[in-house]
Amino acid sequence: MAGKRRAEMMEETRAKLIQAARKAFATKGYSGSSMDDLTAEAGLTRGALYHNFGDKKGLLQAVIDQMDAEILVRMRAAHAAAATPWEGFVAEAIAYIEMSLEPEIQRIMLLDGPAVLGDPSQWENQNACLRTTAQTIQALIDDGTVKPVNAEAAARLVNGAALNAALWIAAADDPETVLANVVDAFRQLTGGLLKTA
Repeated sequence: MAGKRRAEMMEETRAKLIQAARKAFATKGYSGSSMDDLTAEAGLTRGALYHNFGDKKGLLQAVIDQMDAEILVRMRAAHAAAATPWEGFVAEAIAYIEMSLEPEIQRIMLLDGPAVLGDPSQWENQNACLRTTAQTIQALIDDGTVKPVNAEAAARLVNGAALNAALWIAAADDPETVLANVVDAFRQLTGGLLKTA
C-alpha cells in the first residue's frame, strides 16, 4: 500500500512540474523560463525537477511528449470523421499542419523544441508517427487506393512535408496565408499517390 501511495505521489509531482513548465514555456518560452520559477509555480523544489526529469531539457521533452499525445488524439479524431480511409489519411495530416497555428504548439513544439532538442524528424514520437503512416499507406496500397510504391519512402516524404509545413507556418510572418497555401499544395502532393482508374 505504501509503495502504491509513493508511486501516486511521484506521478502527482511529475504532473505538477509538467503543468507548470507547459504554462511557462508557452508564455515565456524555454529560455525565458527559469527552473526556480517553474518549481515555485508547482510548489516543489529544484530537487524534484532534477529527480524526475534530470534537467530543464528533460522537462521540455516531457512537456512535448504530453502535447504530442494530445495532438495524436486530435489527428485520429480528424481521421475518424472522414468518409473514406484516403480522406482520413489526408485529414489527419492536415489537422497536424493546422495545429501549427496554435500559439502553444508553435512556441513549444515547433520553435523551442527543435532549438533545444534538435531535429524533430529524429524525435522518438516522429518515428512512431512514421511507422503508423507507413502502415496506413500500405493498407491504402493493398486496397487499391494508392499506387504501388514503397510505403516507407512515401511515409517519410508525406511526414516530412507535413512537419516542414508546420515548421514554416510557425515561423511565418503571416501564418494564416502560409497555411492556406500549404494545405492546397499538400493536397496536390498527396493526391499524386492516388491510383488512377
